[in-house]
Amino acid sequence: MPRMTSKELVAASARPLVLSILARGESWGYAILRDVEAHSGGKLAWSEGMLYPVLHRLEREGLLLARWRTGDSGRRRKVYRLSAKGRRALDSERAAWLDVHDTLARLWDGGDPCPSPT
Repeated sequence: MPRMTSKELVAASARPLVLSILARGESWGYAILRDVEAHSGGKLAWSEGMLYPVLHRLEREGLLLARWRTGDSGRRRKVYRLSAKGRRALDSERAAWLDVHDTLARLWDGGDPCPSPT
């Protein structure tokens, strides 16, 4: 039986995942959905109803820039890319998620806590 990721964890990770995908270059909604699924090995399968509110919120926050583009098929697509503010937000998100990851890894490995800063 495939392991399911909790809705809460998926929601919490949406922002850094979208920013990370768009750090690789501009993309549109359906391609972002495919990238999430591919990079997670199929463990995260987002719906359009989950993705588009995230894209719109990031665009409102000034982290993404969007424009309409007509593809080779003649179909118009809204493509997104990171703004300079979005790149800075990605750096911040990355640091925060690495802190969480490192803490969980220490706990799960039974390691000692990090020494207190002095």
